[in-house]
Amino acid sequence: MEIVEAMKVIAIPQLSDNYAYLIVDPASGEAGIVDCAEPKPILEAVEKEGAHLTSILPTHHHFDHVGGNEELLAAVPGLTVYGYDDRVPGLTLTVREGDAVRVGSLEGRILEIPAHTTGHIAYYFEKERAVFTGDTLFAGGCGRLFEGDAAMMVQSMQKLRELPPETKVYFGHEYTENNLDFALTLEPRNSALQQKRKWAAQQVAGGGYTTPTTIESEEETNPFFRWQSEELRQTLAEKFPDLPMDDVSVFAKTRSLKDNF
Repeated sequence: MEIVEAMKVIAIPQLSDNYAYLIVDPASGEAGIVDCAEPKPILEAVEKEGAHLTSILPTHHHFDHVGGNEELLAAVPGLTVYGYDDRVPGLTLTVREGDAVRVGSLEGRILEIPAHTTGHIAYYFEKERAVFTGDTLFAGGCGRLFEGDAAMMVQSMQKLRELPPETKVYFGHEYTENNLDFALTLEPRNSALQQKRKWAAQQVAGGGYTTPTTIESEEETNPFFRWQSEELRQTLAEKFPDLPMDDVSVFAKTRSLKDNF
């Protein structure tokens, strides 16, 4: 369980390596769920917290993030279901960049961060310094470019990089160890990255989670935030001497290497 000031965030494992997140407003007892794949553990968490579930906050339409929506709606009728487009099952409220979302007295806003899908969004709670990034930003990684391209993802990452460094990042999958292993192939001398890899191994070995990370930590360790890193660029230049060194080309090559890692 992670507490961010007045916001309580509970990570709920889903499927094999997904996370859903129960956001609870202690002031009102209202709750929202980010990315519902399996309703049963979510409903159990809601009951344990003594909360009143009022909304579903999907980050994107992929089944492992919304596949439980309809079953959850059957169990708790009347939920507000936010989303970018009607590929989200049960959608009741279409949202765009800057729109407000509310969970009790908590207020977040929508950030459009496409490329993994064209309709991918994040939920940013500025006062609580928390952002829910789905499959766009992971600890040490980013999502595959299924519906966008590298230029689009660079823009999405830049938007997230501009959030306050202490912002906690709640991401969609427990991929951290693999992501950091890949990152070390590009920046083997990065001491912050070395330390985070050791920490991640300890967390997972102890049955813990690596979520949340922070924007600051990702700026120090995530190759998909670090396309301007001198060491990363040097590694790529040595392997691919004809690679253009503009930001998008560096990012695209990093993503293609991760796709085959």
